[in-house]
Amino acid sequence: MLDFSHFDRRNYPTVSVREGYRAWLPSYATTVEDEMDLVLLAALESVTWTAVGHAADLGCGTGRTGAWLRARGIARLDGVDLTPEMLAVARRRNIYDHLLEADIAATGLGGGVYDLVTTCLVDEHLRDLRPLYREASRLLRPGGTYVLVGYHPHFIMTAGIPTHFDRAPGESVAIETYVHLFSDHVAAARAVDLSLIEMRERLVDDRWIALKPRWKPYRNHPVSFAMVWHKGTQ
Repeated sequence: MLDFSHFDRRNYPTVSVREGYRAWLPSYATTVEDEMDLVLLAALESVTWTAVGHAADLGCGTGRTGAWLRARGIARLDGVDLTPEMLAVARRRNIYDHLLEADIAATGLGGGVYDLVTTCLVDEHLRDLRPLYREASRLLRPGGTYVLVGYHPHFIMTAGIPTHFDRAPGESVAIETYVHLFSDHVAAARAVDLSLIEMRERLVDDRWIALKPRWKPYRNHPVSFAMVWHKGTQ
């Protein structure tokens, strides 16, 4: 883990994850772009979504990822999030079979029962990746799949932009952000019997620049990534 302060170019006031997502909730649905995460999920070739019987969505928030998974035929879906206000929105959407307010590194869900575990746009808020990977591995049945989509460390370091939102017009606030190299992910995964089977990176392109014209200097830089991990059968 690298200290984000070395790369910070915005110097926004910073709040905790729970406080930040609680305050972001009113505008969250209109400010998080599908290009960041859902496009990457759709590009994955190693996951047969319709074959997934039971999935857990860690850091489920308002249910963006959950709605996408349901639309791909996921039969049973549980969600976990730290922010009760986000969970209230997800609950009203009737996406999940079960929703829990808990730390994603200590969910309280049953171990060894899930075909698929997902985590989207969460890892940059974690000081240490190892508890997340331990929990994902614990939840998966042997042969199961863990999909993690994240904010690309290259973009965080190059652009110096933390996860942030506008609390009021002209008042930008950062949510606690950390930088994890891909080697950190690999080390955390290897320690809990997870093997990388696919990886995708999303580059800043014309579609991104149309959404965020100020990102034009970052054309062709990677802004997000997806990793697919397989749990061993032994």
